[in-house]
Amino acid sequence: MATEVRLGVIGVGRIGRLHVRNLVTQVPHARVIAVADIVEEAVRHVAQEYGVPEAYTDPRYIMEHKDIDAVVICSSTDTHAPLIEQAAEAGKHAFCEKPLALELDRIDRVLEKVRQSGIKLQVGFQRRFDPSFRRARDLIAEGKIGEPHILRITSRDPAPPPIGYIKVSGGIFLDMTIHDFDMSRFLLADEPEEIFAVGNVLVDPAIGEAGDIDTAIVTMRFRKGALATIDNSRRAVYGYDQRVEVFGSEGMVAVGNKTPDHVSLADESGVHAAKPVYFFIERYTEAYVEEMRAFVDCILNDTEPPVTGADGRAPVVMGYAAWQSYREGRPVPVSIA
Repeated sequence: MATEVRLGVIGVGRIGRLHVRNLVTQVPHARVIAVADIVEEAVRHVAQEYGVPEAYTDPRYIMEHKDIDAVVICSSTDTHAPLIEQAAEAGKHAFCEKPLALELDRIDRVLEKVRQSGIKLQVGFQRRFDPSFRRARDLIAEGKIGEPHILRITSRDPAPPPIGYIKVSGGIFLDMTIHDFDMSRFLLADEPEEIFAVGNVLVDPAIGEAGDIDTAIVTMRFRKGALATIDNSRRAVYGYDQRVEVFGSEGMVAVGNKTPDHVSLADESGVHAAKPVYFFIERYTEAYVEEMRAFVDCILNDTEPPVTGADGRAPVVMGYAAWQSYREGRPVPVSIA
């Protein structure tokens, strides 16, 4: 039985660099053999900083590397599907950041390739690995709140992404809400059957000009009867707002925001506390480590990845249903095959 997993990381931007750091410093039984990125200066710097032996500007060398067992794909969305397919052809397990692709038929072809090859594929929905969200899910699964009746998810970014990114992201439902769609399935252990979405451009007119919206509310009906709401905004002036509440027949579980400290000051002008941490890197520090540990463990133990290709496909289906609902102004039936 193997005692370590040898990895290559493709794409060393913000997320890729984070994964390299975590794999090198915090994931037992992981060894990063090589990194690749089209920006030569960036890939050389990351390799030097974290002691990675090999650095390339072409991911082909990672796919052809006989000593690499698995790849971590953190490159741009349009490269995800072809890189997963290349990994499957090379017999290398793959971790891929979301989304697998922006077209459902493309995702289906990728998943079929993965199935035929027998490699393991894990999709990067890191929120599932956050200690608080995992604890909430476990309490729900244990029946501590009875039958879930209402799920409320608040997800608001501190600032919108660049307009250039918005133009190629698939829009708010496939870029931002996709995490919340995944979280709804994760917490309720159920699938949606109907989605209704409304939205507007309230943050930046340029977002509307790019064909997107920046403020949205999605309501969903799940198969077992639970009702869910998601509210999104591209700009919360007070920080990264990530909250969840699940109300059930026997109680309620809630997860609040993460703050730099838990100190409150009360004086004659009011009660003061720290704002939420600024963005997702700070909010999900532990989650990013745990998802890499889970990926390595599933390879070593020959178990199913905790976030499968099917889990990667489902939120894309939900995202397209939300866009259809928004454009047509009506609830849309949804079926997660």
